[in-house]
Amino acid sequence: MISNTAVVLMGFLGMLYMATQLPPPPTSALPEDPPPTSPRIRLADGRHLAYRESGVPKNKSKYKIIIVHGFGSSKEMSFHAPQEMIDELGIYFLLYDRAGYGESDPNPKRSVKSEALDIEELADQLQLGSKFYVIGVSMGSYSTWSCIKYIPHRLAGVALVVPVVNYRWPSFPDSLIKDDYRRKLVQSALWFADYAPGLLQWWVTQKWLPSTSVMERNPAFFNTKDIDVLKTIPGFPMLTKDKLRERGVFDTLHRDFKAAFSHWDFDPMDLSNPFPQNQSAVHIWQGYEDKVVPFQLQRYISSKLPWIQYHEVPDGGHLIVHYAGLCEAILRALLLGEESLHYKPGTAKIVS
Repeated sequence: MISNTAVVLMGFLGMLYMATQLPPPPTSALPEDPPPTSPRIRLADGRHLAYRESGVPKNKSKYKIIIVHGFGSSKEMSFHAPQEMIDELGIYFLLYDRAGYGESDPNPKRSVKSEALDIEELADQLQLGSKFYVIGVSMGSYSTWSCIKYIPHRLAGVALVVPVVNYRWPSFPDSLIKDDYRRKLVQSALWFADYAPGLLQWWVTQKWLPSTSVMERNPAFFNTKDIDVLKTIPGFPMLTKDKLRERGVFDTLHRDFKAAFSHWDFDPMDLSNPFPQNQSAVHIWQGYEDKVVPFQLQRYISSKLPWIQYHEVPDGGHLIVHYAGLCEAILRALLLGEESLHYKPGTAKIVS
């Protein structure tokens, strides 16, 4: 006869096994996803990428810019610059849904390198020419680092806006990151993403956790200006509990997170200047009060890569791309080489 202890042990082992498995896709008859409404290209591997164009017509543009969205976002993200500036300079914007987001097909083999190759193929199929600009925002910055590594010859200029930092980059000194609570949070999330994705999905969709709206306005993640911004923008619809329960949505976020924070096959701090003749530049834009990505790490990266032009928003949090005037400043620095003294980093200080 099986003892109570054995039953409990078997049940516990069963729970551990289930934690390593994602729930299967639903098999009941459900309405199919609506057909795509955005234009899409078909990649060489058969996947589709959806995109959105804005600014001046491509054939009349002087500057062609691909904007790469972040975690839980899409090609519908906001990047507001004055229309008169766009018209005067002749700026064409191309925004696209990264693999699995929006109306783009998922990529089960997603990697850091695949992100750059998707961008290159998108640019070629839409005939952007031999060179184009890339602006990566937050998690979209790992795609941008990938462009610097794998397709530097295609780049006309680069901007990384509040770029996420991978704590596994070998060049980070331990003294700089060992006590960073964000590193520990990422390490814990990665462990669950690697070994217990089912448990991770279950956890992030529990009713007793703070709702998305509460989390978005949590001062643990956002400063005062960010919280004001969140009152005026749609937020992050993919990160709601209802959406996270959808297998396709969770898979996309799961793969994106793992690609960004697992081991890369290169260290960005070993990269060479993609513009050795100073014909253009790479820019990092960082908020001094960013609680998601610490400014100290961005300053360190910029000190190790002196060819990066570093800009710091004194009262900026993680959502600086939504601040009034910031997108204009990003474009003026990227396209015209103009630097605002307001965004010159000050002396090193400690954020409490």
